[in-house]
Amino acid sequence: MKHVSILVTETAVIEAIAAPRYLFTAVNQFLEAAGKPPYFEVQLLGLSREVRLNNLFSVHTDRLVDEVKQTDIIFIPALSGNMEQALERNKGLVPWIVEQHRKGSEVASLCIGAFLLAATGLLKGKQCSTHWLYANEFRTMFPDVTLVDGSIITEEQGIYSSGGANSYWNLLLYLVEKYTDRDTAILASKYFAVDIDRESQAAFMMFQGQKEHEDIEIKKAQDFIEANYMDKISVDQLADMFAIGRRSFERRFKKATNNTVANYIQRVKVEAAKRSFESSRKNITEVMYDVGYSDTKAFRDIFKKITGLTPIEYRNKYNKPYALQGAR
Repeated sequence: MKHVSILVTETAVIEAIAAPRYLFTAVNQFLEAAGKPPYFEVQLLGLSREVRLNNLFSVHTDRLVDEVKQTDIIFIPALSGNMEQALERNKGLVPWIVEQHRKGSEVASLCIGAFLLAATGLLKGKQCSTHWLYANEFRTMFPDVTLVDGSIITEEQGIYSSGGANSYWNLLLYLVEKYTDRDTAILASKYFAVDIDRESQAAFMMFQGQKEHEDIEIKKAQDFIEANYMDKISVDQLADMFAIGRRSFERRFKKATNNTVANYIQRVKVEAAKRSFESSRKNITEVMYDVGYSDTKAFRDIFKKITGLTPIEYRNKYNKPYALQGAR
């Protein structure tokens, strides 16, 4: 039997505690209905017997972490609010997580629970997923961790992390399949109405530009790109505009935004195209020209690379008239 420890952290998102408990408890019921023994022992653990979350919910833990000497897998739920404050309030859990991992426990973070996982030092030099909205903040706080943009699940040496919000369900199903079998995971996905095997959160990402840096010239360049995305903008043009050598400009831009200039321009154009697909009745060609592309194949390839969907698929997914038309 696998011992599943779900941490009840301060400032946790209640759903990220309830969901894994519900899922693994339900899987036990599925197994018993099939004449098999239950496979998971599920417990809520914390630093106190009762944890009050954001002055909204009280969660009663089954045991204190110090009472559990060994477990098989630890779930770190999504946090909320200010991340630095959340880490400070939960720092008492760090030594226990590290010690359990040293003893052989696997560790999984859900959504922005990745911040607490990274604070343990277990992710140093490893890859990680988290909510796309917190990617810049995560990189700033944990530069020694490789954040995988858009990924739903990241696994490395018994450490797991998931993408944003409800994408943690995909990690939970992934672990159900790993510990039991594919049929049980499929049954669970149908019971909870979760799209199994989804690999990317790219279609849900909104590019907001990385401006939490102090390079004034680069911020001005970003503003210029965002105001003139419909035009053809070159690196040389931007470098000349701010009287910076091309190589120096490219280096500073990448350091400040974590994007090359070309990639940043592409992402701004695609974000504008996404907004148009969501709210207008323009066809693909019209939107393509509006955002400064003239090559249909190039536009389609770049759009799919960034969002994971073709322009038509994206429009049909997020534009209600087209979505209703496709459902008929």
